[in-house]
Amino acid sequence: MDSIDTADLERLNEKDKTELRQFLQNENKKAHIQATIHSLADVCFKKCVTGTIKNGKLDSSEAACMANCAERFFDVSSLTFKHLQNIRQN
Repeated sequence: MDSIDTADLERLNEKDKTELRQFLQNENKKAHIQATIHSLADVCFKKCVTGTIKNGKLDSSEAACMANCAERFFDVSSLTFKHLQNIRQN
């Protein structure tokens, strides 16, 4: 099944339409999370990995930098989310 035809969607009952909408929302959320993680990895990698990778491993300072970078990203994301929730509630 390569694509969904409008006629196919019209044949769905309301329960199936609701389930399909929920499935698509969930898939969009997963795609957004994956894109965010990819972006985080890219930013942290460019910031932290300054030399060549030897033996397929980061050196200890690069690994620590990557961990710190990821933690700061999640801290900022959490604070931003909480701030936006407060704005919505007020």
